[in-house]
Amino acid sequence: MTGRRSLLRRTAPVGALLLSTALLTACAGAGGGSATGGAAHSINVLMVNNPQMEDLQQLTAKYFTQSTGITVHFTVLPENDVRDKITQDFSSQSGQYDVATISNYETPFFAKNGWLAPLSSEAAADPTFDQSDILPTIQQSLTVNGQIYAEPFYGESSFLMYRKDVFAAKHLTMPAHPTWEQVAQLAAETDGAQPGMKGICLRGQPGWGEVIAPLTTVVNTMGGTWFTKDWKAQLTSPAFTKATSFYVNLVRAHGEAGAAQSGFTECLNDMEQGKVAMWYDATSAAGSLEGSGSPVAGKLGYVPAPVDQTKSSGWLYTWAWGVQKASQHQSDAWKFISWASSKQYEQLVGSTLGWSRVPAGKRASTYTNPGYTAAATAFAQPTLTAIDSADPQNPGVQPRPAPGIQFVGIPEFEDLGTQVSQQISAAIAGQTSVSQALSTSQSLAAKVGAQHAGQ
Repeated sequence: MTGRRSLLRRTAPVGALLLSTALLTACAGAGGGSATGGAAHSINVLMVNNPQMEDLQQLTAKYFTQSTGITVHFTVLPENDVRDKITQDFSSQSGQYDVATISNYETPFFAKNGWLAPLSSEAAADPTFDQSDILPTIQQSLTVNGQIYAEPFYGESSFLMYRKDVFAAKHLTMPAHPTWEQVAQLAAETDGAQPGMKGICLRGQPGWGEVIAPLTTVVNTMGGTWFTKDWKAQLTSPAFTKATSFYVNLVRAHGEAGAAQSGFTECLNDMEQGKVAMWYDATSAAGSLEGSGSPVAGKLGYVPAPVDQTKSSGWLYTWAWGVQKASQHQSDAWKFISWASSKQYEQLVGSTLGWSRVPAGKRASTYTNPGYTAAATAFAQPTLTAIDSADPQNPGVQPRPAPGIQFVGIPEFEDLGTQVSQQISAAIAGQTSVSQALSTSQSLAAKVGAQHAGQ
């Protein structure tokens, strides 16, 4: 659930492992990748334009293609756009794309619909891949009826990031396990701490993977839920209303400029550029913030996702590689996936681009790798703890009819969440009230709930 950012980064010295002296040949640019490659050994990959994928695109020709002879044609799109295109291509089974970045949200539905090629046999036959090294919570989220249908590129939970230097200057202390009320108070106290600085950044951009993701974690911990266990919609319940009002009021009072159009990308840039003192979002953001060339590297602290009524509230998410069942190049597709999601690829990124940029959060071995742990001292353990603590089956205070922390694990949620997000974003923009936004959203959710209740 992370988005694209501008690359304000320097390349680290080239290490010895897995390095080649050949020049890096050009891959398709962001959004402009060709899906019509005609080489005997070529695959077409459709992926989200997150920083980790941009690194992969940079490294593929030199370190994958030259060793395997498999050309990779990338099509790279923003999150909302890539989701639409992936669903369209995989549902039609056109075979235009062999591999795509899918998440633990889509994987169960795509697998059930027969759109994905199972990968268990390939993983088992590839000892260098080491499937047993994948973190259990991540692997479970990509497994359907005992079959692995996607392999993670990176995994994430969510936590609160804050400027230690700003807090010190204001004589403020960040609690080891903050509550949302404490965070709201700290946002008020750090608002204006430096010229142009706001207290906190929270996603307000429309999209079920944008504003809905962090908002739903707040709903969960404040006692709310999208649906009761018997599919009764709860968007106008006191708990859901309280959480949404809290979120909207906090970002309106002490949040970033242009909050209604700010998603992961915008908040990442704001945090890096010193425009906000705190940011609640994906753990995967820390690698960019602590990377070489980041103005805030070494200035940040990381604490668990804020809570209210629950012990933890971080989400669970992974961008993973799925192979379209209709692909005519499944063997080559697996070779690409097994390279991109391998320990060796992590070592390559660390050696060539810097250890903080490793696509982490998916392998246990990452967190015992001396190179990574040294570079990620500030955030490695908080990330691993957040991922291990995530419980998609029981994220709130009451039973749920479907799994999911920052989403509801049903196919209809993509559309429902998007429509509700538009209402919430409008409330953040001051175009409607929270009450009206939730009233409209309740009607939408009730229709979805009724469909499932009748099944």
